[in-house]
Amino acid sequence: MKKDKFLRSGLVLVFLLLLVFSTGFAQKEPYRVGTTTANFLEIGYGSAGNGMGDAIVSTVDDLSAIYWNPAGLAYMRQNGVQFMMQPWIADINTMFTSVGMVSPRYGTFAIGIYQVDYGREEVTTMDMQDGTGEHYSAVDYCFSLSYGRKLTDWFAFGASTKLVTSRIWHTTANAFALDLGAIVNTQFFSPTGNREDGMAIGMSISNYGTRMKYDGMDLLQPIDPTPNESGDYDNVEGQYRMQGWELPLIFRLGFAIHPIVIGNNRLTLEVDALHPNNNSESVNVGAEYQYTVPSFGSFYLRSGYKGLFMNESEYGLAFGAGVIYRMRSLNNMAMRIDYAYRDIGVLGTTNCYTFTFVF
Repeated sequence: MKKDKFLRSGLVLVFLLLLVFSTGFAQKEPYRVGTTTANFLEIGYGSAGNGMGDAIVSTVDDLSAIYWNPAGLAYMRQNGVQFMMQPWIADINTMFTSVGMVSPRYGTFAIGIYQVDYGREEVTTMDMQDGTGEHYSAVDYCFSLSYGRKLTDWFAFGASTKLVTSRIWHTTANAFALDLGAIVNTQFFSPTGNREDGMAIGMSISNYGTRMKYDGMDLLQPIDPTPNESGDYDNVEGQYRMQGWELPLIFRLGFAIHPIVIGNNRLTLEVDALHPNNNSESVNVGAEYQYTVPSFGSFYLRSGYKGLFMNESEYGLAFGAGVIYRMRSLNNMAMRIDYAYRDIGVLGTTNCYTFTFVF
């Protein structure tokens, strides 16, 4: 009875996700490009997903699920620690650090931190265009508390609560957001007849939250309310009133199949449809080939394409590879290394490195 109650709750969650996708986010031209803030939340975190062209919402099963789909945390079998480095364009550095604990009874609990460091810049003014001798910095953070659980062998759900923070010198902005996700495993198109080899359906809503509004001492400016009069108050403290901006809301719906599951070989194909609130709809496609070596671990080759059908997209091909080494003599602990290469058009290319320790 209790399991049936959980199952009904999970199916209601899936229905609500589909309902919101079909009604609440309908978007037509002109697209709202450039109308959201904290767009570092759209970059993509995790080499496995990046190497598949960001098409991983229905098959993610490691700590990067914190970003792609928190329901994927339910498929973690062991505790883990993950660290990702992704040098971005214009000397911007992005990082992702996470820790996850698996409880067979209660599900998987995880903590994740995204960070984007924009570096240090010299302060200049109209009067001192060669610099004032000061430097300013800018950095974005996202702190996430995530949870994923299987309600049955074929259905999992997950959720994340997030604190998003942006700082430019002495000015900051904060927002709270919620992620929701679900994954359904079916027996359709299963080459072995097993459910884990059948078609998987995944969906998630990311960054549903409050608006961000900047505030701080850098917005304070001395003003003279009556510049044409003398003898009154001069340099009265004034402050620019900033507007609140929405977070980049993203709905993802993905389908994955495994057309080859033969011996130690496994091929995964996935297609994800994206509906953002600040751009046109698009499709990501990806593939992953896994070869398992008994008593050692597995090797991975990945490829994908991001941004199909997107209006004026700069995204393109992605490639990746990975290896996981299982130390069976040490209680099956494992070390995993993943790499991804992405083409982002006129902005160049990026590389992503992810290190995972499973215990």
